[in-house]
Formats: sequence, C-alpha cells, structure tokens
Amino acid sequence: MDWHSELLLRQEIVKVGKRLKQEGLVAHTDGNISVRLDANWILITPSGVNKGELKPNQILKVNLSDGEAEGLGKPSVETPFHLAIYKSREDVNAVVHAHPPYATAFAAAGISLKEPIFPEMVVRFGEIPLVPYATPGTERLAELVGESIRDHEALLLQNHGAITVGQNLEEACGLMEALEWTAKVFWLAKALGELIPLRPSEIARLAPMRSNPFK
Repeated sequence: MDWHSELLLRQEIVKVGKRLKQEGLVAHTDGNISVRLDANWILITPSGVNKGELKPNQILKVNLSDGEAEGLGKPSVETPFHLAIYKSREDVNAVVHAHPPYATAFAAAGISLKEPIFPEMVVRFGEIPLVPYATPGTERLAELVGESIRDHEALLLQNHGAITVGQNLEEACGLMEALEWTAKVFWLAKALGELIPLRPSEIARLAPMRSNPFK
C-alpha cells in the first residue's frame, strides 16, 4: 500500500478515536483501534494515549506474523487479540475495542446478550457471546477472542469491555455504537420486566438478512 493510502487510514483511525470518545464509549486512554493495512501489516493505536486526542503519526504498524512494531511509542497492550482476530477472520479489516458503559456492565455481571429481543439485533449480530475473563494483553485472552470471533461480529469480554469487527473502520465503529444501544435496550427491558424474545419462526425469517443488514 502506498503512503497516501496509509495516511488516509491513519486519519480514519484518528476520526474513529474522536467518535468513540464523543459518544462516551471510551474514557481517558481506554480502548484501542486497528485496521488491516495489507497482507502483512496492521495499523493500531498506541498504548497510553487518549483516543480523542490521537494524531496520525502516533499510529503504529505491527507485523501480523511476528508482532514486530514500527513507529514511535508502544502499540496497544491488546495488540495480541487484534492480531488473533485478523488471523482468524480474513474478511475482517478493522477492529474496535471499547468500554461502552451498558455493554461493559453486562460484561462485568457475566451476562451475554444472546436473547433475540428485536429484529435489528438479530440482523446485525445474531447473538453477542461473552468471552471468559483473561488478563488483558495476554496470549490467553488472544486465544479466547480468536476462537470466539469466528462466527460473530461482536463480543463481550467478561469484566472488561467489548469488541466489534467489520470490513472497514466505519462498519466496526458503527457496530460498537449499535452494541451499546442493544445493551441499553436489554437493560431497560429487564428493568421493566421479563424480556420477550422473538419467536423462532421470526428469527428464521430474519436470518437471511444477516448479509444485508438494516441501514
């Protein structure tokens, strides 16, 4: 990829970082964002930098095969699970990890978002499983995420936060916003009473729309 194309991706990561901060999906230096640069490299946010104040030259390049980093500073501590996702899913070109309050509350309570309670959820996510807890930045967490992401576009990380993936950064970021909205609806519905899931016959009708989600 030429430098101009890489610069555009760096600028897009910066925009996504500001968007996540403005939407209240990350706090201070929380979260990390990455994008597939080519067959051998990804771009990823640095460790310890406020995602709302990123600059293009702070983004690091990391080799997919050996984790070697190029650039100033240190890549995100969660680089291992980003690499695991790209290796597990050739169709994924962007990864967003954030700590959205409602979704993270479910993760902290050890509750997945699997009950199909509205059509948009079924079409966008199918279900949102909960990945068992593992220490952030470890290979064990990377293994668990790499396994869980194979059939899903969003994950909750127990006692930690959430991950969304997409074919591009706009899609991955949009899914993180949709995940938080989904978690908020779950929260409110539970506060009002029992959740009423969609019938299996309706889920079957919605399933083919997974490849053409609602706009």
